[in-house]
Amino acid sequence: MYMPDFEYHTPRTLSEACALLAELGEKATVLAGGTDILHKMKVGKLAPEHLVSLKNLDEIREIRHEAGRGIVIGALTNHAAIYNSPLLQERYLSLPMAAHTMASTQICNLGTVGGNIVNGVPSADLPPILIALQATIRLVSASGERSMALEDFFCGAAETVIAPGELLTEITIPDQETTGSTYIKFGLRRSGALAVTGVAVSVCVEGDKLRDARIVLASAAPTVMRATAAEDFLRGRTISDEALAEAGTLAAAASRPRDSIRGSAEYRKNLAEVLTKRALRKAIDEGHV
Repeated sequence: MYMPDFEYHTPRTLSEACALLAELGEKATVLAGGTDILHKMKVGKLAPEHLVSLKNLDEIREIRHEAGRGIVIGALTNHAAIYNSPLLQERYLSLPMAAHTMASTQICNLGTVGGNIVNGVPSADLPPILIALQATIRLVSASGERSMALEDFFCGAAETVIAPGELLTEITIPDQETTGSTYIKFGLRRSGALAVTGVAVSVCVEGDKLRDARIVLASAAPTVMRATAAEDFLRGRTISDEALAEAGTLAAAASRPRDSIRGSAEYRKNLAEVLTKRALRKAIDEGHV
């Protein structure tokens, strides 16, 4: 199918992009990597009158560490850059590995971390591990800006709290005492497949105890979700196979998956239980972040 006609805009600064979005309102759609937007336009699911491309906004296309804040990732950073970042590989290897498994090389060179978040789909690979690492985001518009925890950004399947005219500009992973983290997913292909279910985990280990743990499930509810009951159970507990198994049971019980062509709700609950236990063990044993 041919794409519908539209006007194409290429603002050169963030402020120019925000002003343009404020002027065009609901007639405009933001274009970052385009791996999702262009497909929707081709199949007739989206027909914007205006496309506002962010390709010139290099100010939100970098990965850096800021003292007192943590690692800041520009929203236009593509998945390949996340995978190849020495800074992320050194400090939070789980994030580059999540980016590496999410899609083909072509998609990884185009798709952006901001797009993966803003689409709001519960099977997205980067939000779970970012939430496990306590990430915050910054939203900017012509009328100002606001920041929030990434986990508060999602409000339903493909629904977020982003307002008309707002742009997601950066994601910040705060400096923290995490001793290990990982993201494990099960897909219907060995690589490049959507998560039937995924589990992200970060832990803080002291001796033989878990001082803290964060467990985040993908494709297990209408939104990416934290398994808070499992986290509470593990906090301060001695590490054992029995404790990790119970955490898996609690995570599965909290999940609210749906039946789909990729897996039944029952199957997804079973995966949540198994993958939670595996992800916890991996994060604890490998001790990388």
